[in-house]
Amino acid sequence: MNSTWVKHAISEINADYQRSADTHLIRLALPGFPGIAIYLKDESTHPTGSLKHRLARSLFLYGLCNGWIKEGTPIIESSSGSTAVSEAYFARLLGLPFIAVMPSCTAKRKIEQIEFYGGRCHFVESACEIYAASEMLARELRGHYMDQFTFAERATDWRGNNNIADSIFRQMEREPHPVPEWIVMSAGTGGTSATIGRYLRCQGYDTRLMVVDPQNSVFLDYWQSRDASLQSPVGSKIEGIGRPRVEPSFIPDVVDEMLRVPDAASVATAQWLETQLGRKVGASTGTNMWGALHLAARMRDADETGSIVTLLCDSGERYLDTYYNPQWVAANIGDIAPFQAEIARLV
Repeated sequence: MNSTWVKHAISEINADYQRSADTHLIRLALPGFPGIAIYLKDESTHPTGSLKHRLARSLFLYGLCNGWIKEGTPIIESSSGSTAVSEAYFARLLGLPFIAVMPSCTAKRKIEQIEFYGGRCHFVESACEIYAASEMLARELRGHYMDQFTFAERATDWRGNNNIADSIFRQMEREPHPVPEWIVMSAGTGGTSATIGRYLRCQGYDTRLMVVDPQNSVFLDYWQSRDASLQSPVGSKIEGIGRPRVEPSFIPDVVDEMLRVPDAASVATAQWLETQLGRKVGASTGTNMWGALHLAARMRDADETGSIVTLLCDSGERYLDTYYNPQWVAANIGDIAPFQAEIARLV
């Protein structure tokens, strides 16, 4: 093992981290929820534009420190887009070849971003095929399969060390309700929900964690049944979240509540959020916000006050051809009007 190269690689990643400021915490002004403040942790401001920048950094450090990534090691990842964009960035930083294995329906903009950072894409027909294809490529190329779905929950230091939960609580310190009643998170790998849930318990906070799950994902069913063999024959239409199988990084016992979110509700909420922020967000953020709005309505009905924090996962500019294209939405998601009406009723 070339320890000199590994030391240099770790130093490069740490230097990149030092060049990046923390992400913003945005407070929404929603007059319909008096005494209840909703915040969005804006992960779209990372250099690669999404929450997955944190994960990619952690996975590279994990692989380097475990001796799995060496000079010249090809990096392979199963990803529907954002993780691959971020990993391609770090692979280029270290001069390593990168291949993303993804469904052929992945948004064109994400594919272009992976290629911009020097990565290449290997397409499969179904989301269920990405795992086997990634393992095969890693064997053939003698590369390292990052396997975000297995290692996300263990690659991140959940005790502190400026993880996303630690960052949220530091930024909330001067707010009217500094300790949130709820944090709302969707699950892709499950790594972020595991980090947040563990951190809440480790630090002794009373904050509860809600995980919102899109259609065709098995996480909610697994949370209820603990049947790890559950599978869905089709993948989620909300890119980056929801899985057709139970992923090792999803830790159900740190989750206090789960909510199933229809795809049309995710898209309708993402489009509504543009009217509140003045910019587009991805559909996974719409999923998160749908959960936050329903929790806020529940608190309002119970005459409770407090704060709710959720995540703005990535920018909607990546989805102009899909979630912001009325023809695509009508053909692939369906009628979002009933959910637009429900949002208007809620707020």
